[in-house]
Amino acid sequence: MDIEKILQQMTLEEKADFCSGSDFWHTQPVERLGVPAVMMSDGPSGLRKQDKQGDHLGINKSIPAVCFPSSAAVASSFDTALAEKLGKTLGNECRAENLALLLGPGLNIKRSPLCGRNFEYFSEDPYLSGEMGAALVNGIQSNGVGSCIKHFAANDQETDRMASDSVMDERTLHEVYLPAFETVVKKAKPLGVMAAYNKLNGTHCSENKELLTDILRNRWGYEGMVVTDWGAVKDRAKGIAAGQDLEMPGGSDRGTNSILSAIHAGTLSEEDLNAAVRNLLRFVDSTSRTENTSAVFDRDADYRMAVSVAENSAVLLKNEKGVLPLAKGCKAVFLGEFAEHPRYQGGGSSHVNSAKVSCALEHAPGVAYAQGYRTDEDTVDPALEQAAVAAAADADAEVAVIFAGLPERYESEGYDRTTLAMPENQNHLIAAVAAVQPNTVVVLHNGSAIEMPWVNDVPAVLELYLAGDGAGEAAVDLLYGTVNPSGKLAETFPRKLSDTPAYLSFPGERETSVYSEGVFVGYRYYDTKEADVLFPFGHGLSYTTFAYSDLQLSRSTVHEGEDVQVTVTVKNTGAVVGKETVQLYVTPPKGERHRPVRELKGFAKVSLQPGESKEVQFTLDKRSLAYYEPELHDFYAESGTYQICVGASSRDLRLTGLLEWQAAQPLPVHFTAASTLKQIMTHPVGAAIIGPILQRMAAAAGDATGKKDDDDSSLSMMMGIQIVTLVDFHVLTEKQLNDILNQINQA
Repeated sequence: MDIEKILQQMTLEEKADFCSGSDFWHTQPVERLGVPAVMMSDGPSGLRKQDKQGDHLGINKSIPAVCFPSSAAVASSFDTALAEKLGKTLGNECRAENLALLLGPGLNIKRSPLCGRNFEYFSEDPYLSGEMGAALVNGIQSNGVGSCIKHFAANDQETDRMASDSVMDERTLHEVYLPAFETVVKKAKPLGVMAAYNKLNGTHCSENKELLTDILRNRWGYEGMVVTDWGAVKDRAKGIAAGQDLEMPGGSDRGTNSILSAIHAGTLSEEDLNAAVRNLLRFVDSTSRTENTSAVFDRDADYRMAVSVAENSAVLLKNEKGVLPLAKGCKAVFLGEFAEHPRYQGGGSSHVNSAKVSCALEHAPGVAYAQGYRTDEDTVDPALEQAAVAAAADADAEVAVIFAGLPERYESEGYDRTTLAMPENQNHLIAAVAAVQPNTVVVLHNGSAIEMPWVNDVPAVLELYLAGDGAGEAAVDLLYGTVNPSGKLAETFPRKLSDTPAYLSFPGERETSVYSEGVFVGYRYYDTKEADVLFPFGHGLSYTTFAYSDLQLSRSTVHEGEDVQVTVTVKNTGAVVGKETVQLYVTPPKGERHRPVRELKGFAKVSLQPGESKEVQFTLDKRSLAYYEPELHDFYAESGTYQICVGASSRDLRLTGLLEWQAAQPLPVHFTAASTLKQIMTHPVGAAIIGPILQRMAAAAGDATGKKDDDDSSLSMMMGIQIVTLVDFHVLTEKQLNDILNQINQA
């Protein structure tokens, strides 16, 4: 397209109309100028293409498709190559179905395990979310279709999601809730960004100029189009001015009339409208100019892909006494309705009309089965439970495998969970079976963290998450050792809800959610507090073992502008082939700002034969060491000694090295008469001038009391004094005070 020529030929009314969709899933065509309509589809976990009546909650039927594991599962693979391969599969499906844009992935942070949509998000960690998201988007867009990352930003709860205000400080926003979006924008250049329903610090995201223009476009260099979440628009004209290009769904004149009225009233410029139209024309042009007629939606092949992703994402949480893997031919009994009808996907807009779903029973022929519980209720059914317990206690039964988790009604788009508990009938069944069968294995189907009151009573727990159409087949392959589990938790599993960092402020009150925990989200909170957890971030076992050795840093001292390479050797010390995710965490020096004790800044998944060793390499730069400094409105890495820790989880760190970082400039601070002596002493010039004065004052205090041991306590007391007070105490003159401040501020 000659975009500028088309823009010049469009009437004002056509421009305004173009900024809203034509229906639920299509953009508006401009037929007289040769601009076609293009179609979008939900689909972080698979296509939800609706050929007939559209909706955004997964109510009306969509085409038969393949449901892949949810993002919560995919993130647990810690495998960017796998995520990119999945993205290529999704992109090919889109091209085969003539779709221009896939709405996903979701990059929101798991602030609380209660968020009803956590199954659709990658992690509590922004670094992991960004790397996995970028890989998936690169894969999707390699097919010539677009990916739309969402929900920008701080859409971390479903309660009052269309009206709730996410209130947080600048550092928390930039350090925790924006970096995943930033990484994907810079590394993968998605064609779409979806603005969230909620407000951010008082302004709806779809009308937030700081978010959509200042940060997304001006700071990060984003050049794609911005679309509203479906039904998120409050004031269309304000949205255009803020950088919101496309309103969805379409079919109404309200948005068009709002834009035209604002332009005629002089409250919206045609230049802003032209910018939105230009972004949309570029999007339509990039997704419609090349038709991939060779693309075929091979549902059987893509089902195999879904099984593979599930197998590489499952997390072996516990495996005592070598209960797993199960021996071929062992007398096992499968218990629980999920063994026959697995919970394999989340509810809401990501709901896929699966063409084929596997269950564990069909892939384990001859295994005894008892239902044990009903998924449509929470109360114990005595007859079902007693039959299951009897089957587990049978003299021939060598192991009982209980398929459990959360029914779909527990977690979905549109509402949050209120508890971490599983249904009572499932917990009761697990406890009853464990009491009669020492070899009890629990296989979990859930979208987020849960409590496990029975965890000490069972020797093995396998977390599948929502594993897609291949859930049943993958479960059996993992249980019997055809596949060695290699997933790692992308979120912390707390022991109880009251342990969670946002416990007192989630989901907020009166449509306001204050992020009072700040940057201490997930493992950043638990590890800094040294809190006991059920399973830590990054945790995951294998049917083999791994040893770490030879941690090397390419240099021990690094100046700003330089990178450092970190290498480590990992060896498979067991008897079977396995994959290990090597995780690198950075521990900062103690500084002026409170920082988490460690943060993930690198990971790599390696496959190793028994006895095989491989060297893994990471590259660290300034951003790897930095925090967001509000006074600079930017990231800053302060000088000091950083610990570089490598291991198998955030709580299983095997090797540690030291890195001395030299910042180009000290953090610029302007000192005033109101600055405290403690603040003055942090500056080398200030310390050189004030230090001797304080020593003399402390010594004089010791002489007055006759207790020389009081010097240190006297110094501590004086640290909180404002420097101007030294004038009041006749220690400094007014001129000396001003001279000292000038010397420090000009240094």
